[in-house]
Amino acid sequence: MLNYKLEIKYDGTDFAGWQIQKSDVTVQGKITEALETITNQKINLIGSGRTDAGVHALGQVANFQSEKELDIYKFAHSLNSMLPESISINHIEIVQDEFHSRFDAKQRSYIYLINTVKSPFYFKYACFYQPIKNYSINDLNNLSKTILGKHDFTSLSRKNIEIESKECEIFDIHWRKSNDLYYFYINANRYLHGMVRTIIGTILEGIKNNCDENYMLKILEKKDREAGGKASPAKGLFLYKVRY
Repeated sequence: MLNYKLEIKYDGTDFAGWQIQKSDVTVQGKITEALETITNQKINLIGSGRTDAGVHALGQVANFQSEKELDIYKFAHSLNSMLPESISINHIEIVQDEFHSRFDAKQRSYIYLINTVKSPFYFKYACFYQPIKNYSINDLNNLSKTILGKHDFTSLSRKNIEIESKECEIFDIHWRKSNDLYYFYINANRYLHGMVRTIIGTILEGIKNNCDENYMLKILEKKDREAGGKASPAKGLFLYKVRY
């Protein structure tokens, strides 16, 4: 068996997320269908992580095993030709049999875009939120950096009783501004369901209410989703990079 690693970009606007679902169109489902057509065999496509409905990816990673040795160049061309314009396979390579795109991932980073001016060109890929113009980048960063390191993120993620450990480690978190666009960046070892968008929404709520710098830590200490803020819209979120 050969193990193939894929690097993928997709516009998540019209998909019900990454993970295959019975009745909805998903990114994993579309790619799996194309792979099975090309290889003429059942394919188990493993993604580095799930993205929710409406979330995009600039650097999703996935792998699958096949008995066939495929011509990488022809394979990439065939696969891309079968996929919708909203999904592209940017790189394919054969990796070690043991490689697992999800379990071997060490760090995953996301970016989030906020636009302060209504624009048809940013509509699908950025959250329109004018009030952020009144917030200082320094204040946004000071409030954010308090959750660097290891914490229990129960308060800042969707309720999920199936996950035993709610502890995640954040390695980097910061905001930047370029003209009318604000960029949020986060890099961590793992994420809980809805965690990134809830962190963003909670930070914005804290700045709006002039909360002190311990605001985020106090919310985490409560280990209660009701303590966190409202999750920001999915369309501004991109899975940026997966590191192994």
